[in-house]
Amino acid sequence: MTDSLVKIVLGVALTVPLLVWLLQDRMVFFPRPLEFRPVPRASLEEITITAADGVKLRGWFVAGRGTPAPLVIYFGGNAEEVSWLADAAGRFAGWSLLLVNYRGYGESEGRPGEGALLRDAVSVYDYAARRPGVDPVRIVAMGRSLGSGVAVHLAGERPLRGLILVSPYDSLVAVARRHYPYLPVSLMLRHRFDSIAHAPRIRTPLLCLVATEDRVIPVSHSRTLFDAWGGPKALRKVPRADHDSIAGDPAYWAALADFLESMR
Repeated sequence: MTDSLVKIVLGVALTVPLLVWLLQDRMVFFPRPLEFRPVPRASLEEITITAADGVKLRGWFVAGRGTPAPLVIYFGGNAEEVSWLADAAGRFAGWSLLLVNYRGYGESEGRPGEGALLRDAVSVYDYAARRPGVDPVRIVAMGRSLGSGVAVHLAGERPLRGLILVSPYDSLVAVARRHYPYLPVSLMLRHRFDSIAHAPRIRTPLLCLVATEDRVIPVSHSRTLFDAWGGPKALRKVPRADHDSIAGDPAYWAALADFLESMR
């Protein structure tokens, strides 16, 4: 190998990891503006939650049946602005629904990051538990994709009636290592969302929903987390669905509604 070729190879070997390190926030988080404002109705309220550092987080509370009503707190994916789910609140078995956009998403202030999202999840829970009309002993957290790590963290910090994880992962390091086997991701990744480290000590009842054709977070990563879970658990596979289409299958909503009914 000539000296010039060696220099090129070394340059690429050093430049690619450096670029990934510098750009990883953009690779993990994809903030989206508000896509649409949910249709106003008596059961819907726009809400603002002040995070521990003063950042304003904005979203919606959709009231369910009964007073006080049980509540689902939803944490979305890395490219998900959550307003769309307000119009699907009727699928949640009569439970109230709390939707709060991550920092930088929708109309929420700030910039996303692992530490900020995990702290914000606790602030959202504390807001919900104090809110009139919410039964604080019947709060379920639901996390999809990236949000599964946020929900798992919350389950380790606050009492939950149950936990719903959609396309969850064991850790972002493990998923990144699968997609980028040529990079030292365990040394590079700042946002680790290490759910597997917490799973064995958490006793919260778990429903795990996975898409059999998921190529973003393959089922094996969800299964690793599921197997390590310390509490009662159920795994439901949605056949012929992928990472983005899982919520389009009626079986997905049926499993979700059945789990919520069992949590009443």
